[in-house]
Amino acid sequence: MPNLSNIGVIREVLARHGFTFSKALGQNFLINPSVCPRMAEAAHAAPGYGILEIGAGIGVLTAELAARAERVVCVEIDGRLLPVLEETLSDFDNVEIVNEDVLKVDLHALIRERFAGLQVAVAANLPYYITSPIVMKLLEERLPIESITVMVQKEAATRLCAAPGERACGAVSLAVQYYSSPEILFPVSRGSFLPAPNVDSCVIRLTLRREAPIALENEAFFFSVVRAAFSQRRKTILNTLSSGLKIPKGELGPLLEECRVSPSARAEALTLEQFGALANALYAYRH
Repeated sequence: MPNLSNIGVIREVLARHGFTFSKALGQNFLINPSVCPRMAEAAHAAPGYGILEIGAGIGVLTAELAARAERVVCVEIDGRLLPVLEETLSDFDNVEIVNEDVLKVDLHALIRERFAGLQVAVAANLPYYITSPIVMKLLEERLPIESITVMVQKEAATRLCAAPGERACGAVSLAVQYYSSPEILFPVSRGSFLPAPNVDSCVIRLTLRREAPIALENEAFFFSVVRAAFSQRRKTILNTLSSGLKIPKGELGPLLEECRVSPSARAEALTLEQFGALANALYAYRH
C-alpha cells in the first residue's frame, strides 16, 4: 500500500488517475498518519465489528478501519475516486466501496445485507456543508448501530455536542442529546488535511441510546416545540413559542409556569427534561 501520509505520494496517485479536488463536495482529505489510528480505535473497529464509513477520501482512514474491523463498507459519492481507492486499498479484501449519496441510500437495507451477524458502528470525515444532515439521518433512522465517530469542523463539534445551558446549544444539540450521548474526543489541526481548510476540526463520538431519555406524548411534536423555541434565539421562550406555535401569550404563560420554566428564559437555558415536560403539556393543550 502506498504511503498515504506522504503528500508527494498522494499527489502522484491522484495525478495518475487525473483526480482534482471538488469544492462542491467539500473535499479535504485526511492525511495525518497519527489521527486515523486514533479514530479507528475510537470507532470500535475490531474483530466482530462492521464499520460503515461515509466518504473514503483516498482511503487513509478506510485502511486503518479495515486493518482492525471484520468488514468495512464505505459509501462514497464521488465516482472519480473509485480507481484511486482500488489502488490505495488493494491490500485489503474486507473493504467494499458503494458509489452512492449517503443521504439517498437505504441504510437499513445496506446494514442488513452487508453486516449480517456483526456489531456495527459508523466512522467518517464529514464535509462541513453537509455535517448536520448526515448526522441527523444516522440518528433519526434509528439504525442498528452502536456509535457514530466523526471528524467535523470545530464549530460543528461544539454545536453538536453542546449541553443545555451552554451558549452553543441549539435545536440540533437537543436532537443529538435525545438520540445519543455525545462527546468531543480530540482536536485535529487544519494541517492534517489536503488541501488544508481554513479552520481546525475535532473528532466526536455519539454513542446511541438504547432507550429514549425522556417520556414523550408525541416525538414529532416534541421536535416541533424545540425548533420553534430556537427559531429566534435572542427572544424569550414565551415569545418564540407563542410566535412559532401560534399560542396566545396569555394561555402559554401558565403552561410554562406549570412546567417550572420561566417565561423570560431563553431556549438554550432549558434542559432536555424541561423541553420534554413542556412539549407534553403543550401537546395536551393542543389535543
